[in-house]
Amino acid sequence: MESSQLDFCRHFLGWQCRVRQIAMREGGGRPSSGMRPAVVSLGGEKVSSAVTLLLIPRDHSDSTAFFRFQAQRTHDPREAFEKGLAYLQESYYQKSDRFSERMLGMFAENSAVARRCLEDGGCVLVFEQFSQSYRLTCEVAEVSREDDDWDAVFWHNRLFNPALTDAVLVLGFTPDWGRSLAEPPV
Repeated sequence: MESSQLDFCRHFLGWQCRVRQIAMREGGGRPSSGMRPAVVSLGGEKVSSAVTLLLIPRDHSDSTAFFRFQAQRTHDPREAFEKGLAYLQESYYQKSDRFSERMLGMFAENSAVARRCLEDGGCVLVFEQFSQSYRLTCEVAEVSREDDDWDAVFWHNRLFNPALTDAVLVLGFTPDWGRSLAEPPV
């Protein structure tokens, strides 16, 4: 990756971590607009006004184990949610360099948005919050159920939705930093 693309990636991940810290600490874990980009087709058609995407640490074995344990240890969904939220409020988003550039999203198996992104092989994600916006051109691919990233997304989401079943698709969105834009520019 070129130096300017690496700087762009670092800037975006730093911004994402700040947005997510605020959502966890001040918003009670509710996804903010900066965590819910609009999805635009590669041809410019709006596919969705907002989808929630996760940032996953490159080494997420500890966090996935924590989320799985919390979701399975109690029948009280409020207790599991509070433990998970406390974990995310602490230092989880403190170091942006820990995170993968690939964002992950969970969709219903019959999601028209997921189907469109997969058929096109990509999309543009439009993030906006705090006078900052990003237009990330991304390659989109389905994440296999055998992939550790699938588990990371499932167990993270299960803390926030105890009724969640595994009848879902997980998609990975990998930015092409050379074809992406920020406003104001990075």
